[in-house]
Amino acid sequence: MERWPALELASTIRHDGDGGVADDLATIEDATRWIREREGLLPPHIRAADLAVDEELRQALIELRRAVRALFARAVSPAPPSPADAQRLMPAEEALARLNTSAARELIAPQLEWPRDGTPATRLLTARHDPHTALVAALARAAVDFLSGPQREQLRACTAPRCVRYFVKSHGRQEWCKASCGNRARAARHYRRRRAAPEGGSAPS
Repeated sequence: MERWPALELASTIRHDGDGGVADDLATIEDATRWIREREGLLPPHIRAADLAVDEELRQALIELRRAVRALFARAVSPAPPSPADAQRLMPAEEALARLNTSAARELIAPQLEWPRDGTPATRLLTARHDPHTALVAALARAAVDFLSGPQREQLRACTAPRCVRYFVKSHGRQEWCKASCGNRARAARHYRRRRAAPEGGSAPS
């Protein structure tokens, strides 16, 4: 299954499995773990293992996440956004400005490398490589690519009880982000039907 950095960032707000919402960027240690587990999704000039996360970087990631989730909510409209966003959405214009500003924090230029006996490859050239700036800018550019690409049309907010994830719909009948959410949604639907049924009768179909 394809993984998108922007969707991964948005999914750092998630159902904790116990009726609440967990934040994978809640502490510096959490943010460090999240970044290192996703090194394969980052451009090659960013070495997650060498990146020392501090509070300033953690807050920058959180603010970028707020912008991304606000734009995800706009993308799924007129369907409702994730319930985690419904009461605290950043205005769309502010989210756009924040995303674009973050994407522009690192000025890069693609360079073609083509060894005599090898195959062509792209290397990113940056005027001033600051690992923190590079990470935030790379995630913001990934969000720009995601929201301007065809996958935006398939973006959905999961409607399962307590789920707060966004997901990319991979087939025509998909309603939830994963199978466990589908099971939970069907169980909740069954429970509501049983409660709505008259005593001694059966639930309406």
